[in-house]
Amino acid sequence: MFSWITRLFKGIIIALGFILPGVSGGVLAAILGIYERMIRFLAHIRENFKDNVFYFLPVGVGMILGIALFSLPVEYLLEHYKIIVLWGFAGAIIGTIPSLIKESERESERDRVDIIFFWVTFILSGLLLYFLNSIIGTLPANFITFILAGALIALGILVPGLSPSNLLLILGLYSPMLTGFKSLDIVGTFLPIAIGGALTLIAFSKAMDYALKNFHSRVYHFIIGIVLSSTVLIVIPNAGNSESISYTGTSMITFVLAAFFFGLGIWLGLWMSQLEEKYK
Repeated sequence: MFSWITRLFKGIIIALGFILPGVSGGVLAAILGIYERMIRFLAHIRENFKDNVFYFLPVGVGMILGIALFSLPVEYLLEHYKIIVLWGFAGAIIGTIPSLIKESERESERDRVDIIFFWVTFILSGLLLYFLNSIIGTLPANFITFILAGALIALGILVPGLSPSNLLLILGLYSPMLTGFKSLDIVGTFLPIAIGGALTLIAFSKAMDYALKNFHSRVYHFIIGIVLSSTVLIVIPNAGNSESISYTGTSMITFVLAAFFFGLGIWLGLWMSQLEEKYK
């Protein structure tokens, strides 16, 4: 029973990766120790099907609960305390980096190619995410674009470090999605997102499973590059994105609180990583 509750709680935490800018559900799943098993299950769904279904059922229930629980408060906090909240999120993500670095060296020692993978990923992903709004523009919120939102959320699970919320903010779909979650809009929001997510998981899970088995260190250095670039971008103003952070008129008290919660976030990220390592 305790294990079931633990996995339910993990699902609730992973749901944060669906709705918090800068946070990746895949990173949270990796930190919580269920990412690689989830990828193996999706890539080889017939193997140990019953055991895996019962294992991931509470995780799935937790994700739904997390979306329902966090959508309203997240919307409120981002509207009224965006700077403090985003710096807190950034700190929590930075705190998980040591765990990801350790994981990257689990199968083999870091080499020069790993370092190149990291820097190329960090620079290119940072530039792409920063200028994505200027390249693509914003999209109208409808059934089709919410299928795209579901695909991006699934990619955020399959590729730890990829923050779907960041991309959805840039495309103009984040606020409509959060409103749909908050109002429990099953047909207009949950259904198309579920369709897009399921199709993407089915299409790309085998590729990610293959990459982890054969290029474990490369994949994780790629992940770390995206994690760092997307984290930096959530605290840098972007004139091309109306929903990005802005420091105009910010008081000194807000800056002090942002620094405090950034430090608190780092501690929380480190603590979560150590806790997972203890019980892994």
